[in-house]
Amino acid sequence: MMPLPHALTLILSVFGAAATIQAQQAPMVVVFVRHAEKAPAPADDPGLTDAGRTRAAALADALSDARVDAIITTAVERTRQTAAPLAQKQHVTPIVVQAGADTPAHVRAVAAVVRRQAAGSLVVVVGHSNTLPGIIAALGGPALPDLCDGEYSRLFTLVLSGEGPPRLIRSAYGAPDAAEPCGRTMVR
Repeated sequence: MMPLPHALTLILSVFGAAATIQAQQAPMVVVFVRHAEKAPAPADDPGLTDAGRTRAAALADALSDARVDAIITTAVERTRQTAAPLAQKQHVTPIVVQAGADTPAHVRAVAAVVRRQAAGSLVVVVGHSNTLPGIIAALGGPALPDLCDGEYSRLFTLVLSGEGPPRLIRSAYGAPDAAEPCGRTMVR
């Protein structure tokens, strides 16, 4: 008969291996939002309007029961301000991925950062109207059109698992957009 400490060590190592296998098989969930409503000035790097700050707080509230493991933003003020209430509430330091004139390079860079997160993670990406659809597609999601200028309430959740293709869930958070900006309608 094995001494108890050795048997306990064996049992714990088996449970540890099982937990590792389970974590490796756990799906990664990636939540995508566009930055909240932006101010008109300064033109080169505007922050958020009052409505945008309210929407940023709504994002933090919408994900308050989730365990957010990573938040990815660009270096521009409006994405950082959108992520700030969530980052503060979740005690997560955002990962900043530089955005520049080369949108495809930015899309690849963000997708690479997402892929580096651990299996089972919940990752939030705060991006732009012209980058979010590309990032979703780069991670295996469906091709989507760019968001329209007035679309801020859209929230996309991409579930990445090793079993089958990624699943995309479309929803909304915060106040509804002022109008259906592209003529597209969304069920709320």
